[in-house]
Amino acid sequence: MIDEVRISDLGVIEGAELSLHPGFNVVTGETGAGKTMVVTALGLLLGARAESSAVRRGAPRAQVDAELTVHRDHPAVQLAEEAGAWVEEAATAEAEAGDDTADSPDEVALLLGRTVSAKGRSRAGVSGRAVPVSVLGEVGSALVTVHGQTDQLRLRSAGAQRRALDSYAGGEFTALLSAYREGFRQYRQLCEELEEITTSEHRRRLEAEQLQQALEQIDEVDPRPGEDEELKAEARKLENVEGLREAARTAATALSGPDMAEGFDEAPNAVTLVEQARSALQAVAEQDAALDDVAAQIESVSALLNDAAGQLGGYAAGLDESGPERLAEVHRRRADLDRLTRLYGPDVEAVVTWAEESRARLMTLQSDEERIESLGTQVREAQERLWQQAAELRRRREQAGGLLAEAVGAELAALSMPHARMVVEVTETEDLGPDGADAVAMLLAPHAGAEPMPLGRGASGGELSRVMLAIEVVLAAYDSADTFIFDEVDAGVGGKAAVQIGRRLAMLAEHVQVIVVTHLPQVAAFAQNHIRVFKSSVSDDSETGGFTASDVAVLGREERIDELARMLAGQEDSASARAHARELIAAAARP
Repeated sequence: MIDEVRISDLGVIEGAELSLHPGFNVVTGETGAGKTMVVTALGLLLGARAESSAVRRGAPRAQVDAELTVHRDHPAVQLAEEAGAWVEEAATAEAEAGDDTADSPDEVALLLGRTVSAKGRSRAGVSGRAVPVSVLGEVGSALVTVHGQTDQLRLRSAGAQRRALDSYAGGEFTALLSAYREGFRQYRQLCEELEEITTSEHRRRLEAEQLQQALEQIDEVDPRPGEDEELKAEARKLENVEGLREAARTAATALSGPDMAEGFDEAPNAVTLVEQARSALQAVAEQDAALDDVAAQIESVSALLNDAAGQLGGYAAGLDESGPERLAEVHRRRADLDRLTRLYGPDVEAVVTWAEESRARLMTLQSDEERIESLGTQVREAQERLWQQAAELRRRREQAGGLLAEAVGAELAALSMPHARMVVEVTETEDLGPDGADAVAMLLAPHAGAEPMPLGRGASGGELSRVMLAIEVVLAAYDSADTFIFDEVDAGVGGKAAVQIGRRLAMLAEHVQVIVVTHLPQVAAFAQNHIRVFKSSVSDDSETGGFTASDVAVLGREERIDELARMLAGQEDSASARAHARELIAAAARP
């Protein structure tokens, strides 16, 4: 909702502030006072083309700013934040401005601005952030819809007409459409997966062959985790077998002496010396019991030395069993493992891991044919379900379209277009889409016998404004923007038809904010907020050729009666005109 609009140096308006009501706002004024400048100002905030001729004569630039209150989840807020705008809660902004009235915490304040220089340059801003004019237009158009003699922005596209019809179709239709959209999303995923598999079949077959060859090579070697380190240690042992054998024998001889086969040697050995020590202590053990513990320790040492000597002897004998044949075998095995690690990993553990992963990948690739067949079946079944759902959506759209056309026709009859006929066409498309398989078109036959044509063709500007008003009144409770602006919606009508236009604008204003520029008192009488544009001064400067300056004022009750009297009779002081004005206001207030 637009709370306030500030205009400076635009056309004949030198400076003006418009405080707008959430309901029905009307803008009136004498011809040439600058009513259309109000619409022009709002158009600039919607990204309309800026003309340097719109800048007031003698001013360096024209400026338009608007303050809006918007729900936090509104798409316009997301657009503003994506553009870098800082959006604050409406209650916070009002508190800083000294306004004690509390808005909903779900509402935020948006500030839209547009500057046009006398040289033709234009600048735009959203909540203090400079943005491209296109971004300002996106934000503004998400909030405000303009219906004028030449601009019928809402429901222009086929997509907008379909969305409006879908909203009018009701909650049950919305649930069916949501189910269809979820099915369509899954259907597209299946199609994409099937396409990926079938289009890359050659690449996947080549990958499978390569994996198969690699796994056969690995399986032939059959490596074990840690095997490379074990073989490395064994090779080092076999390459130094003579030195190891000599060391073991020397140590064994030092411990227990030479074998009998090696002859008798008088050299002392550890076992003999320890045994001599034990025997010496046992000989005198009865004389001092303290030596028993020492003798026992020496006996243990003797047993350990004998065990060690025996192990060394066995070790040396075992080395004799491992010869060059085993070393050659170890080298061959290490060469096989090295070949695998060069191809498939830095060590044997990595090779084993790679083989496990590749085996799983190979199974996946080998099952592609089955997967293709399965996906093809799923795609066909999903497509069949979607066509059935799309047919049901079409049936309900056709039903809702007939009701919508009938309701709009009734409104058009009340708006002095009794022979106008609206047609909502729902035609089947060749392909499924995210919203079904339908093309929706809203057509208008403005006169009896006329062929229905797309909205915007075959009707005058004033007729089209009334058509759009009729449509918006019908759709207001289902699908609507936040603010509607109608410029000369009452062109070419008067009397009873004008009253009906005013009444329907009031009906629309029950759901949304409505701003109307009009010259008819029958329409203005229904407004909740009356704004008058008037000439405040006229300059006859010989150098500039003279210019007119206009101002804007919000009218109180008596001022409003004066304005309606002026619009009725051209004489705001006329007693009869003022009485008629009061009668119009009273009639508009009745249900």
